[in-house]
Amino acid sequence: MISGDEYRESLRRVKPEIYYMGEKIESVADHPAFIPHVNAAALTYEMAQAPEFEELLTTKSHLTGKKINFFTHIHHSTHDLVRKVKALRALGQQTGSCFARCVGHDALNAVFSVTYDLDKKNSTEYHQRFLNLLKEVQARDLFISGAMTDPKGDRSLSPSEQSDPDQYVHIVEKKRDGIVVRGAKAHITGAANALGHLVMPTTSMQEADADYAVCFYVPVDAPGLIHIFGRQTNDERKCGGCIIDQGNVEYGIVGGESLIIFDNVFIPWENVFMCGEYDSVFELVERFATAHRQNYGGCKVGLSDALIGATYALAEVQGTAKAAHIRDKLIEMTHLAETLYCCSIACSCQGYRLPAGNFMADPLLANVTKLNVTRHIYEIARLAQDIAGGMLATMPSEIDWHDSRIGKYVDKYIKGVADVPAETRMRLLRLIEGMTCGTALVESMHGAGSPQAQKIMIMRRANWERKKRLAQRLAKIGEQPRFVC
Repeated sequence: MISGDEYRESLRRVKPEIYYMGEKIESVADHPAFIPHVNAAALTYEMAQAPEFEELLTTKSHLTGKKINFFTHIHHSTHDLVRKVKALRALGQQTGSCFARCVGHDALNAVFSVTYDLDKKNSTEYHQRFLNLLKEVQARDLFISGAMTDPKGDRSLSPSEQSDPDQYVHIVEKKRDGIVVRGAKAHITGAANALGHLVMPTTSMQEADADYAVCFYVPVDAPGLIHIFGRQTNDERKCGGCIIDQGNVEYGIVGGESLIIFDNVFIPWENVFMCGEYDSVFELVERFATAHRQNYGGCKVGLSDALIGATYALAEVQGTAKAAHIRDKLIEMTHLAETLYCCSIACSCQGYRLPAGNFMADPLLANVTKLNVTRHIYEIARLAQDIAGGMLATMPSEIDWHDSRIGKYVDKYIKGVADVPAETRMRLLRLIEGMTCGTALVESMHGAGSPQAQKIMIMRRANWERKKRLAQRLAKIGEQPRFVC
C-alpha cells in the first residue's frame, strides 16, 4: 500500500502522451486542469491509511495474504460486495466528486473470472497471465483504469462492418512476442491520471468480429498510446486563478475522462487476456457492467449526501431552512438518495459465486440500481436548484467580488441572513452549481452505460415467462403445477 503523495510521485515518473486544449501536458500531477482529479484519486490511498476507514478500504490479498488496498481486491463474498458499496459512499462523501478508481477495480474482477472460464474452456493461459498482473497491481497499489467503451462509429453496424475499422479497438497484427492494436476508447474515467489501462471489448460479437475480441493491459506511457483529456463544465476556472468559482476546488467535478488513442500499440503476450474469443465477449461485458452498475447507489449517494448538506446549509444562509416546503424537498432528496443506496446494498447481498471463486452482484438488481440513478440523481439535482434559487445561475464572479470598485456591491447584494458573510453563500452556490450543472449530471446518465443498456439487461434477466406462468396458475388457465419455480 502506498500513500497519496507516493501516488502523485508515481504519476510524475511516468511520461504519458497526453493533451489538453491543444497543449501537451508534461506532468499530470502538477497541471491545474488535472490536480483536482489527482487529489480525488489520492484520497483512495490516504483514507485507506486512516484508522477510521481501514476496515472499509483495506483487506488481505487472497493471493499473497498481504494487506492491500481494497481497490486491488477480488471479491470473495457478498460481504465484500456490500463493503465495496459502503466504501464508495464514504469516498463520495469526502470528495463530493468522482474518485475514478472503482472502474479499474471492476475491470479486475470481471477479467479475473472470464480468464478463468476461458482457460477451462479452451486450455489457454490467460488466467495465469492475469494473476501475474494482479499480483503486480496489488504489490504496487496501482491505480488502473477500466477501458471498455469504444467510439462505435455507425451504431447500426457491428465492429467488423464499420467503414472505418478503427471505430473499435482491434488487433492489426499478431507477432511471436505479442499483438499490435489500433483504435480508441472513449471518455474513459480516470484515464488521465491512471498508471495503466485494462482494456476490454465493449459489445457482444460474432465470428466476423474476432479481431475485436481483445482484452489486455497497457501502461499509460506505452509507445503509440495517446490521451486527449475531455472538457468539463467550467473547466477554465481551474486555470484562471479562481478559487471560489471552482466550487469544489480540491476534488473537481467528475473523474478525469479522456479519449485514449491506440496508434499501432504493441502489447506483449503476457499482458493479453483475450485474443479472438468472440463467443466469450458477452460474459466479460455483462460482468464488468454488473460490477460497475452496482457502484452507483454507493458513490452517487455519497455525492448526494454532500449535495443535500450543501443545500441545507444554503437554505440556512438564505433564511429559508425552516419553511415547510424547503424541509419537504430536503426530505425528498434524502428519500431518493437512500432508495439508491438500498438498491446497491440489495444487489450486493443477492450476489453469487462464479466458477473462478469470486463473487458478482445480482445482474438484474445492479441494472435496476443504475437505471434508477439516471432518474433519481436528476431529481435530487432539480430539488437542489429549486432551493438554491436563480442566483445559482447568475451570481457574479469572485473576481468581481474582489474588485476595488464594484466588490462592495457584490458583497452587499449577495449576502443572505445578516450574521453570515456573503462569501459563505457564494461558496455554497458554486459547490451546488458544480454538482448539479452539466458534466456531473451527464456522467450520472451515461456512466456505466446509458439507460437503454440497463433496460436491455433488465429485459434479459426479467424472466417474463415465469411471471406469465405464475399468472396463469392463479387465473386457472390451462394445466398448471401446484407451484411455479
